[in-house]
Order: sequence, then C-alpha cells, then structure tokens
Amino acid sequence: MPKIVLLGDEAVAQAAIDAGLTAAYSYPGTPASEIMEYLISRSDGNQKYIARWCVNEKVACEEALGVSFAGQRALVSFKHVGLNVAADPFINAAVTGANGGLVVVSADDPGMHSSQNEQDSRYYADFARILCLEPASHQEAYDMTREAFDLSEKFHIPVLIRLVTRLAHSRAPVEPAPAREKNRDFPYGTWQDWTLLPTNARRRFNLLLERQKDLLDYSENTPYNRLCLNTDGGKLGVVVTGIAYNYFKEVAALLPSEPSFLKISTYPFPLKKLLELIDRVEEILVIEEGYPFVERFIRGIAGIPGKRIRGKLDGALPQSGELTPDLVARALGLAENPRLPSGDLKLPPRPPQLCTGCPHADTYKALNEALKGFARPVVFSDIGCYTLGALPPYNAIHTCVCMGASVSMAKGGAEAGIYPSVAVIGDSTFAHSGITPLLDAVHSNTDMTVIILDNGTVAMTGTQPSFGTGEPLDRLIAGLGVAPEHIRVIVPLPKNHQENVKVIKEELHYHGVSVIIARRECIQIVGEKKRS
Repeated sequence: MPKIVLLGDEAVAQAAIDAGLTAAYSYPGTPASEIMEYLISRSDGNQKYIARWCVNEKVACEEALGVSFAGQRALVSFKHVGLNVAADPFINAAVTGANGGLVVVSADDPGMHSSQNEQDSRYYADFARILCLEPASHQEAYDMTREAFDLSEKFHIPVLIRLVTRLAHSRAPVEPAPAREKNRDFPYGTWQDWTLLPTNARRRFNLLLERQKDLLDYSENTPYNRLCLNTDGGKLGVVVTGIAYNYFKEVAALLPSEPSFLKISTYPFPLKKLLELIDRVEEILVIEEGYPFVERFIRGIAGIPGKRIRGKLDGALPQSGELTPDLVARALGLAENPRLPSGDLKLPPRPPQLCTGCPHADTYKALNEALKGFARPVVFSDIGCYTLGALPPYNAIHTCVCMGASVSMAKGGAEAGIYPSVAVIGDSTFAHSGITPLLDAVHSNTDMTVIILDNGTVAMTGTQPSFGTGEPLDRLIAGLGVAPEHIRVIVPLPKNHQENVKVIKEELHYHGVSVIIARRECIQIVGEKKRS
C-alpha cells in the first residue's frame, strides 16, 4: 500500500482504525491529543467507529473496558499524567483481563514541555504485569499498535503503548497494512472474570501471574527486541530502548566499529537476550528515554561483578530532559560537534503568555484588586491556560499541582487558617476533577471561594469540547449544594472591571463556600467562528 506521512500519534490512530477499531476514548493532553483528533477527523461522522473525548482519563479507560467486555476492540489514549488518573481501572483491568482487544496509549513528556513531571509509563506496565510496547519509529508505532490488539486478545490482558514527545509530534512516512473488519464474534465477558470480589480477584490474579512466562516468551521472540553481536565491536555493549535507538544508530556510524547492542521495544524485556549481551562484553551502556528503568534492573543492588555499567545513574547520560544524538555521542566517547561561539549574545526570555484578549487576564486583574488589603491571601490554581497567571504581569496564583487540586488544596488551606483561601479552576478541569472536592467543601461549609474560569473549551490543548460549561455548569454547582445566593456569574471584560471586583470582594468576605463563574468565550474560539 502507498506510504502516508503521519505524526507518531497519527500512526497509532491509523493502526487502530486498520485493526478493526470499535471505539476510542481520550481526554486531551499534550503530547497525546492528536491521536483522538485524527480519529475524529477520519470517522467523519459515518459511525464506522466511535471516537469521543471524555470528561477525564479514568472515565475514558472504563468506557474502553466496557467495549472490551462486549468483545470489541477499544483504544484509550492520554498523556502520562493522565495514566495516574486512570490507574485504578488500568491496574484492575489486568486482573479482570481483556475480552476484545484493549490498547492503552500513554504519551510521556521527557523534558516537561507541557507537563508537571517526567514520569515513565513503563513502570505502570511493570506494576500491572502486562505487556508494554515502546516503538522506536513511526512505522513501529503503526505496526506495534496494530499487533497490540491481537496480543491483547491472545493473552487476555490490556496492552500499553508507550510514546514520547519526540515520536508523538514528529512526522515520517508510514506504510499501512490492509484494513480488517471489526470483530463482532467475541461473546461478552463473564461475571466470574469481570466482578472483582475477593474470591474472583485472587483467582484472576493467579492467572495473571501464570501468564507472565508467556509474556516473557513473546518478548524473547518478537523481532522488535533485537540482539546484534559484533565481534569487532570491542568490549562495549549497548542496551537501547525505544526512540533512543535512532540516536544510537546515528552516532554509532561514526565509531570505528559498531558495538554489540540489544534494542528493547517490548516489556517485560528479553532476559535471555540481555544475559547473552552481558556475557559477551565488559562494559554496558544503557540508553533509554525517560527514567533509568532498564538500567536499574541491570544494576540490581550490587551491580554485576566484573562489569562496568553506565547510563543515567552514573552521569554518562543526564537523568532529566530528552535525549539527543549529541548526548548519546558523548556517552559513546565521541567528540562533541564543533559549535560557533555565541560571545556575549543573550537571547531575551520568551515565556508563554495568555492570548491578547484572553478572558482569564481580565479575571486575574479583578481578583488581584479584590485581594488588596488582605494580609496573607492564597490563590490555589489548577491545570490550564490560566496557570500562566503565575507569571508577570499577573502574579496572581500560588500553586499548580494536578487536575482539580486547586479546590482540594483551597479547602485544606482554609481549614489550616488561610484567609481568604481561593481556588481558580477552568470549566473543563472542574468537570474533570473539581466536582468531588467542591462537594467535600460544601459538606464542611468551608470558608473558601472557588472561581471557575468558564471559557467554554479545553483551550490549552487545542479547543476540544468542555463537559462543564454554560448553564448546565450553573445547575451542577447548585445541585452540589452551594447556596444559590453565593453562586455568582461575572463577565470578564475591561468595561466590567469594577463590578467584577465588587462581586469578588463580597464573596471573599462571605464565611462559607462561594462560587464565582467568570464566563466569557475563549478568544481562540471567537476567532475560529469569525474565520468560518
């Protein structure tokens, strides 16, 4: 079939379509968002498969699990911190097992280009005791995703695909395989497998443990894990994983002879191949994007007698940030590429900023003015465009931890004596993880103010639809028990500044739970409407 140029994310999505996908679910988050964007664009409303954004990653994972229960193929995708949110159903799905193929895609973000941390999803696969596939190229992203559905049905487990930013957001030619029809022949799952009462859970977990030898056997024999022993390669052996394989091959061509290496792209990693490599060399260099996952295993507690092990833990490679060919070259002992001296040239900083005309800017201006006169106010914020309110010229927020944490932390802060204790959260983030902590605050009638920035979309990740916006959001907040007279709606515009300051001040002085909804459409959505 003719090749097509795809993002790594799009290669995964196309593979799912060609594998006979029934349904795909996701919550937006960089660098995974383009998977669902591509699936939605290709579905074109013809219902060949279902492709939908969900209110959060946990819900997305559970909906995909329901599709698998019904004997159909499902894909669920999100960024690495989204896997934290989905961890409960993800881990338990390994115990229930999969019926129809269930593929979970987690896109990690080394270097934290748009994330709070650099966590490595391979640990989740190890924790769940399931297969993890880590493609090294766009073609492998396509081929592995397609095969992952078959592996899920063969071994009756969910299969994790681990992407990283550089693969997810780069483009390369991909040769697709002929599409297959959706599989509708599987019976439904059985209650003895899918109801995790202790007696069932113990039996299912033992089955998962027994299946480990089959997973290891697959890993030993798959062509994605490749051992290359070079008699002229000297004393060095390289263990390289995922996308780092490209960097290794690029710079290894500059060596007098290529060292022996083991390419690992599936986990559990191939122990026999690894031991064979270790037996043939005196020194081992581990090159992996993310945490020193394989390196820690090889080192064990005391290392390997007579073998030198190098990698992230000894400083041969940095422990944070993305790998590059230059970093790998240095670890292999190659000289750095020559560089032009920059002299005293200093580039001005270019921090991200809120868009010109963003409603959040007007809300922060009003909030800052309303807080004047209070001795020690604290504004707990959340994940979204509005997190940029921490930067000048706003300097308006003091925390950002994880989705929904603003409301929970504001409650805890208020109960520890902070006054006023303010939470700032977006409409989509509120629907994702802010509802339950607000219900908790209402139950305790905590002295705090929640400001929901309702711009009608998930703006930070590409204006995907929001599940908590407009009048339904107002009714939801009232339904949680917030007193109607303390549910206030403001329109963040410069002409409304003084009125908005007045409303915020009134609610800051109210000693109980109050919610202010700052409602104005995202400026990007306004622009899109004008262009269309």
